[in-house]
Amino acid sequence: MAGHLVPHLANDSGAEKVFVGVKEFKCMGARPPFDHPHVYLDMGQDAQVLCPYCSTLYLFDPRLGEAESDPKNAVVNEFA
Repeated sequence: MAGHLVPHLANDSGAEKVFVGVKEFKCMGARPPFDHPHVYLDMGQDAQVLCPYCSTLYLFDPRLGEAESDPKNAVVNEFA
């Protein structure tokens, strides 16, 4: 993890699943003022992780870049 920034992700649309191109990130729930404590999530060897605060299921998609997600705009650029 050292040597690169950890992206922040927000699920403003309330999607059950968010596909991301990274395995390490911080979930913030939704953008402020509706965010929850920003929690670091690491999928490790798995391809998915569930946020313990907002229950968003994040799924790794290797076709996506570090700044891409589905639904679009889940990567919060001002924090990354």
